[in-house]
Amino acid sequence: MNFTRDAIASAPPGDRALVELARDGGRREWTFGELDAAAAGFAGELHARGLRRGDVVLTLVGNRPLWALTMLACFRQGYVVLPCTEQLRPKDLAQRLAVAQPRLVVADPRNEQTLRAAGWSGETLFEAGSAPPPAPAELAPEDPCLITFTSGTAGEPKAVLHGQRYLAGQRLQAEHWLAPRPGDLVWCTAASGWSKSARNAFIAPWLRGAAALLHDARFDPHERLELIARERVDVLCMAPTEYRVIAKRATLSPLPSLHGAVAAGEALNPEVLRAWHEATGLWIRDGYGQTETGQLTGAPAGERPRPGSMGRPLPGVRLDVVDGELVLAPETDPTFFLRYLGEPPHEGPWRTGDRVHVEDGHLYFEGRTDDVIISAGYRIGPFEVESALVAHPAVAEAAVVAAPDDERGSVVRAVVVLAGGYEPSDALARELQDHVKELTAPYKYPRVVDFAADLPKTSSGKVRRALLRGSSSTG
Repeated sequence: MNFTRDAIASAPPGDRALVELARDGGRREWTFGELDAAAAGFAGELHARGLRRGDVVLTLVGNRPLWALTMLACFRQGYVVLPCTEQLRPKDLAQRLAVAQPRLVVADPRNEQTLRAAGWSGETLFEAGSAPPPAPAELAPEDPCLITFTSGTAGEPKAVLHGQRYLAGQRLQAEHWLAPRPGDLVWCTAASGWSKSARNAFIAPWLRGAAALLHDARFDPHERLELIARERVDVLCMAPTEYRVIAKRATLSPLPSLHGAVAAGEALNPEVLRAWHEATGLWIRDGYGQTETGQLTGAPAGERPRPGSMGRPLPGVRLDVVDGELVLAPETDPTFFLRYLGEPPHEGPWRTGDRVHVEDGHLYFEGRTDDVIISAGYRIGPFEVESALVAHPAVAEAAVVAAPDDERGSVVRAVVVLAGGYEPSDALARELQDHVKELTAPYKYPRVVDFAADLPKTSSGKVRRALLRGSSSTG
């Protein structure tokens, strides 16, 4: 097996494969033939520099063709690629360098100082060179392919090693969840360096004969909508936070080109789903996966999703709910990881650490097992309370955690980021408490409401509730 040969070189060479929107306003389109030739040439350059099968290449590049070309060159020759997000600080990058021991780094020039501060003194390339390529490697499903680090929401990030099967295995979610059509333009906005980014930014689209859009710029809700319309994006994959911010801060309107919109990473609030559907006619189809597992569930294309549900297990994937926790049978998952670097392969069922419940075959996320709040004997999942809060017009974002209480053991504490035009006040805090009581069981309302300018998040946009639990209430 060889992804670059099987998915890129075998595609119609004249078909559009990639659309680049650069920071300087430049725009370029690549065909599959151009992409294949450039990736082969870059593979030749890496080979000429002494890289061999199994060597690790670290990338520190934004959402640019250089990132995609590096990944393809590595997939072609059996190098193991470690994509890193540009949001990493030197300390984070130093950890990845120490754990993965890359043979070479491909970086954007704007990240050279960060690399030096992280202690990297090895070989660095700032552009894709070209040299006569060796033949594509013949690779086995369990040959190493990709290293991704977990988000670090519950502790130090861990290095996850995936095999070549991870690439071909993306066809399952590409067909049943992302669901682009041949010739479509797919925009997955996730920053390079995260599990969802490569697989949905270009791997899954290319497996379906669709093109990928790479936009190398920071998130702006108004610009995001303008680019979707201008570039006639067909399938959109964004983080729940981005959908939420756009719904709260931009003016949603019909987007005629779009026929699919999906989200994964954190559960989507029903209020956001309704806002997007009312404006665009599209339901955002939620899905669920982990860095270690790849995509496991999704609301299928062609079906109306159920608000609050992360869909059903993908065909063939066996998921059970054991004592409220989602548990995977790894042998049924075509994208299950090989192992954590430095550790033996995982054996037995995979306990996700996520609490869910099932209604008519559809899975509903409740929170991480360590996020559940036990107050006066009641078990309270944070997501339901957060969804109630963001349904209030004053709330842009909210995170809910436990706060210690002498009488109840714990109480619900909400940390709220306000929408534009609202100011923190005791009266608004009481209004939000009453609002939650109206939408959920009264015992779930937040007895503590704190206001903040923003929420602590990982670079992939997930809320770091552990930091909120450790912070004191500001009243």
